[in-house]
Amino acid sequence: MNPIKQFEKPKAKDSEIRMEGEYYKTKESVEEYIRLAKDVNGKQLIEKLQHVLEPGSTLLEIGSGPGTDWKILNKSYRVTGSDSSIAFLNHLKTENPNQTFLELDATTLRTDTKFDGLYSNKVLHHLNENELVDSVKRQHEVLQTKGVICHSFWKGKGSEIFKGLFVKYHTKESLKEAFGPYFKILSIESYTEFDQGDSLVLLGAKN
Repeated sequence: MNPIKQFEKPKAKDSEIRMEGEYYKTKESVEEYIRLAKDVNGKQLIEKLQHVLEPGSTLLEIGSGPGTDWKILNKSYRVTGSDSSIAFLNHLKTENPNQTFLELDATTLRTDTKFDGLYSNKVLHHLNENELVDSVKRQHEVLQTKGVICHSFWKGKGSEIFKGLFVKYHTKESLKEAFGPYFKILSIESYTEFDQGDSLVLLGAKN
């Protein structure tokens, strides 16, 4: 989840490989992120997820970050959190002892566990087009039969760099193209996080 939208960054080509910046990787950047994101959560996304995923279902959150959405999800589901950042994982495990958090890359999702649902809030926008295709295929593999997904993205076209991290904007059409081969698209809707209609939320069911 990315709480900062108003920033100036150099533009990047869609084909550019994702930059491996240090943001989200260090204790200092994680502490900064937690401070900036303290009033931001995915409550409105989770309410949409609850329409398609039964309470008590198993759920993998891709990119739990500071754990804000994880805490909301955990009230309704048996949630496994994850992140690629060791700094975030250390924070999550300290704040939520005896809970399950995995070190996972959003592209490869290297886990043998299958889930009833997958959720991410402004995480998959860090993947370039090829990485997103690989992630979608892997998501299909780690879902149970009739599994569902709920993902959010920044709405728009093109891509840019934020604190050394690749950020890809999406349209309804680009999301249909990426997810359509593996998922029945239940809905793709615009919603507002900071500016009117600045975001998209996708709900899908495994084909």
